[in-house]
Amino acid sequence: MTTTSLETLSNSQSPGLLDARRQDELDPLSNIGDLFDLPPDLVYLDGNSLGAMPAVVPEKIQEAVTQGWRTELIRSWNDRGWHILPLTLGNRLAPLMGANAGEVLVVDSTSINLFKTLSAALKMRPGRTEIVSERYNFPSDLHIIQGAITHFYPQHKLVEGKESDESILDLIGPSTAVVTLTQVSYRTGLIRDMERITKEAHQAGALVIWDLAHTLGAVPVDLNAANVDFAVGCTYKYLNAGPGGPAYLFVADRHIADAVNPLTGWQAHTDPFSFATHFKPASNIDKFRCGTPGILSYIALESSLDIFEMIDMRTIRKKSKRLTTLFVDLVESLCEGYPLQLASPRDSSQRGSQVSFSHSEGWPIMQALIAHGVIGDFRAPDLLRFGFAPLYTRYEDVWLAASMLAHILETECWKDPVYATPKLVT
Repeated sequence: MTTTSLETLSNSQSPGLLDARRQDELDPLSNIGDLFDLPPDLVYLDGNSLGAMPAVVPEKIQEAVTQGWRTELIRSWNDRGWHILPLTLGNRLAPLMGANAGEVLVVDSTSINLFKTLSAALKMRPGRTEIVSERYNFPSDLHIIQGAITHFYPQHKLVEGKESDESILDLIGPSTAVVTLTQVSYRTGLIRDMERITKEAHQAGALVIWDLAHTLGAVPVDLNAANVDFAVGCTYKYLNAGPGGPAYLFVADRHIADAVNPLTGWQAHTDPFSFATHFKPASNIDKFRCGTPGILSYIALESSLDIFEMIDMRTIRKKSKRLTTLFVDLVESLCEGYPLQLASPRDSSQRGSQVSFSHSEGWPIMQALIAHGVIGDFRAPDLLRFGFAPLYTRYEDVWLAASMLAHILETECWKDPVYATPKLVT
């Protein structure tokens, strides 16, 4: 079985490769890629699962460890502002989501933040018993909803629509308490109409919670323009905060006074260091804190936000659409005749920064791609998923990835039994 390498492909004189390189030369974000530290011998198309590391992160974390932790010790909570990083970074993150200062906290995990905001929203809508979501929502979101109903809200029920916006809108009615959806589908990259769904939910008297995990950092969003109530998401995908990076939550100003955080942790107290035994919530967004923040992961997020603050999201989105469109066109051209089916919206305006193709042998094909230096991921049951992070993904990377996929399909090297072995993380 004859195989080729990324190096061989990159040394070709293919017109497609040369054109991709010309696009890279004209790319206004071309220099931004140099601010990330990626191995030179691979094409990384999984930034929608784990973003690449900003090059300064090791130095920043080393300094936080050797000076902040080792030398300054507990003084760093005050002297370095560690204690207020959830709000400080929340205020820096707010412009990326169309939020105001004081409406965003970087804290805890997405699942925990969804439970907090869901509980707060249900308490604000007494007498309503339905939670509307979507059957192809990210499973963790559905699991949190199911657990909340089972253990805390047995009078409520989960009502699941299909992937289309119309399917969701048909379910919203006088019994709806909360609508909770992911704006960009983790499976297909479909972008939901946030403004329309939020408006119709409000007209029915319901509140909305949006999960921005596959949105923020790749797709512009304006929560306040859409009149959103609550939002959650993670920072380790397009926001490049590293494995297990902190999540965030958004609570609209108009709700902060009335919204109740069910997780009345010490950090949510109005004056934690009074050590009062009776809980009194903070009057601002800090009421949605819970546990002690993991400071080292916050340091990585700081480094990434330094980069985002240099760039306009419209520029990022423009490149994202061009990258994904090029990939779709190349795959459908180079892989014609093979049973690959586009599972993502063809219209780039309806698609986030990822592209999925279905194939009955998607798992071994993706493992073969990874072994040949093109890293995407697999989503059961049959999706090959590719994420495009405009800050560091090159047009050349797109051409190399599509060409390697075509090579793997042509040679059938994916049939090697080594690629069929299941793995814990896919």
